Amino acid sequence: MPKYIFISGGVVSSLGKGIATASIGLLLKSRGLQVMPLKFDPYINVDPGTMNPFQHGEVFVTDDGAETDLDLGHYERFINRNLSRDNNLTAGQIYSAVIEKERRGEYLGRTIQVVPHITGEIKERIRKVARGQDVVLTEIGGTVGDIEGLPFLEAARQFALEEGRENVLYIHLTLVPFVPSAGEFKTKPTQHSVNKLREIGIQPDILLCRAEKPLPPDAKEKIALFCNVQPEAVIEAVDVKNIYEIPLVFQRQGLDDLIVRKLGLRRRSRVDMKPWREFVRRQSQAQKTIAIGLCGKYVQLRDAYKSVIEAIVHAGAAVGVRPEIEFIEAEELSSANVRTRLSRFAGIIVPGGFGVRGMEGKMAAITFCREQGVPFLGLCVGLQVAVIEFARNVCGLKGANSTEFAPKTRYPVIHLMPAQRGKRIKGGTMRLGAYPCAIRKPSLAFGCYRRRLVWERHRHRYEVNNRFLGLFARYGLIASGMSPDGRLVEMIELRHHPFFIATQFHPEFKSRPLAPHPLFTSFLKASYEFAQRGTATGTGAAA
Repeated sequence: MPKYIFISGGVVSSLGKGIATASIGLLLKSRGLQVMPLKFDPYINVDPGTMNPFQHGEVFVTDDGAETDLDLGHYERFINRNLSRDNNLTAGQIYSAVIEKERRGEYLGRTIQVVPHITGEIKERIRKVARGQDVVLTEIGGTVGDIEGLPFLEAARQFALEEGRENVLYIHLTLVPFVPSAGEFKTKPTQHSVNKLREIGIQPDILLCRAEKPLPPDAKEKIALFCNVQPEAVIEAVDVKNIYEIPLVFQRQGLDDLIVRKLGLRRRSRVDMKPWREFVRRQSQAQKTIAIGLCGKYVQLRDAYKSVIEAIVHAGAAVGVRPEIEFIEAEELSSANVRTRLSRFAGIIVPGGFGVRGMEGKMAAITFCREQGVPFLGLCVGLQVAVIEFARNVCGLKGANSTEFAPKTRYPVIHLMPAQRGKRIKGGTMRLGAYPCAIRKPSLAFGCYRRRLVWERHRHRYEVNNRFLGLFARYGLIASGMSPDGRLVEMIELRHHPFFIATQFHPEFKSRPLAPHPLFTSFLKASYEFAQRGTATGTGAAA
């Protein structure tokens, strides 16, 4: 029989429920348990696919093509398990499903209400992913007290009645602020947050207290007393420089032992966290640093490129370097200032994005990398812009552009997929999910993967126009990865360049701390070598 853990948050948003959930999942998995994470988002959108990255952050894509919350990326990276569309549910999906059932007459004419119909749909989705699992970790997005989240918390309350209180655990993440003028931590926000939960009918079993530094014993005792939890169940979630230390922080406080004991889970005599500890050690002790530039259009919000950042971190630990990532606003780049702005970087990444804004700046960055031999990695739109730049500046196709940016151009080197022509509905016309890529041998791409066929995740609408591939090859740009049927370009690379690769897919979604993606590790190795050459000659990026 599966056990159920519900993780909620209080006081303020963005406290790190996703990382906390992923960390608990890792600790339980290290005990040999089958763990399934689930994220509920209370917003009415069906999924985050059409949401502004500045507001919502990255859209994480699963193998089955679901556009999901970025927390699923944390789950996959920590637990090292591929998830699906069943692992991220929104209020929009729940309400849509209930309305569709009502229209089909499945409720036999009953009045449809939040309780029991909406809550019933929520519980049904939880039980769907619970089959064959030891533990289901359900993170409820938002903050306790938000009106949108009430149906999800009510469903969580009902679960203890239906599955047995001994099979359900409630964990609440809250903020314990330190007030400098008073010189002490304030526990009142946590007390109020827990009271909100108790009004709903949920008594938390464990409190994760987010704080900027360790809590004094008297603060923990006060929280335990006024929130009606055992003192050992007040766990510090102290700020750390490295998010991958959080599972170790929790383990040192006995959080996994506490969960196992409260839920009556089978125990494993040896908890295997050694590989994770080794990863954290390599990451924290790396002495060699390299400057990596991330040139994009959403750089004001780091979460918009969360998976890219983490993939760089994973690769850095594997290579033994500490990448120092700097965000570059593409709109601020031009051919006039690109050398000044980018000369200090050992490598440049142009990540994904939609729309015309910042394209000329990205092209200027790619021109700089191509001409100066700077390692370059393009992701999704990074490939499309690299193709346009090459067509314009190397092949002499001065009007070369994309149908997205110039619909009447004479040379649409990037165009819509045939099946999507004439469709303009946002979110419904993209190539989403995992598809195979056949890699050319010999090529730099094959040198990275050491495999002829790989599966990678996509999220895009436009493709390279194959009519230009012969021309590109004559000038030195080759399609080193294609769909197995040869119809779609998946990867390009530049001959006679130390490292110039772009992908139509998003390799960052497949990177893991203990299994970094080969494209990112190869890119960082090339960037470090480039920095070393520059240091030796006194002309390149500093290492």
